[in-house]
Order: sequence, then C-alpha cells, then structure tokens
Amino acid sequence: MDDDRWMSRAVALAGRSPRSSTAFAVGAVIVGADGREIACGWSRDTDPLVHAEESALLRAGGEDLTGATLYSSLEPCSKRASRPDATCTSLILAARIPRVVIAWHEPDIFVTCEGVALLTAAGVEVVEMPEYAQSARAANAHLLPPIMPEGAPEGSPEGAPEGGPEGSPKGAPEGSPKP
Repeated sequence: MDDDRWMSRAVALAGRSPRSSTAFAVGAVIVGADGREIACGWSRDTDPLVHAEESALLRAGGEDLTGATLYSSLEPCSKRASRPDATCTSLILAARIPRVVIAWHEPDIFVTCEGVALLTAAGVEVVEMPEYAQSARAANAHLLPPIMPEGAPEGSPEGAPEGGPEGSPKGAPEGSPKP
C-alpha cells in the first residue's frame, strides 16, 4: 500500500473543507486492498455537519470494505455533538475497515477524542504518519493556538515580532515608532 500517496491525497482534500470555527477541516480516502481508490470525502462537502470519514463511507455505497484502508488527515472522532450516534470511529467499525492511517491526533479543542484508542481496542490497525501532521494542521490553523518555538519566552508565539508593545523595539517606551 502506498501510504504516502494516499495520505497526501487526504491532506489535500482537507484543504477543500469550508472553513468553520466549530469543526476541523479533514480529508479522508478509502483505498481497497487492490490499491485503488474506492471513495473520498472532506469535512462539510455534502452538508454543513458531515465529517470527512462519514462522507467517504457514504460514497463507498455498499462496497465490501473488509480489506480496505481508510486514510484521514485527523484522528477519527469518537464524540460528536451534531450526530452522537454516528461518530466516525463507530462508522469505521461498522464498515469493518481493518486499517486506519492518520496524520495527527485530534487536539482537545472541542472534545476529548478517543478514536485511536477505540479503534485499536477493537482490533483495527492504526498507523500514524506524523510527517504529515504539519500539513494537516495548516487547514486548521484558524482553530489552533500558536506554536511556541523551543526556548521562546512565554507569550511570544512563533512569528510574533520581537520587541515591546505592538512591535516597537525592545526597551523602547510605549508609543515609540516602529522600526
């Protein structure tokens, strides 16, 4: 299985997701044991509440997925306010997909996600590809707190101007002209 090819596709699909302040942008691809794409989806592609994995599973129709791999740019949800009985984790388990590949774990912004733990406990092989995490996070940058570089002082997010108030030179009195 070409994990890099399919995870790249899932991450690219996440970029198609309409922006939301209450949900992540995710892409998902289902690939058969023969290496062909069965279906794909992305967050909010068919309605404002649909998740990427859910969309891909719906598009797969009644196809046998017992030998398939599902690629997702984010850990499949295990809690869901909009459709509590249709979490992506439960849908994957119901489809009997034996292998799930993710780019990164869902951060605890909206809910505490236990998708990987639940899938693993049910016997699903879960593979994380952390080399795709940064690309997957990019589609969700508006939801994420700024990343602090190592050794940076508290309150100085990466990319923030050095210096005093509003970017004035360090040590300059407030209201000093910016360089």
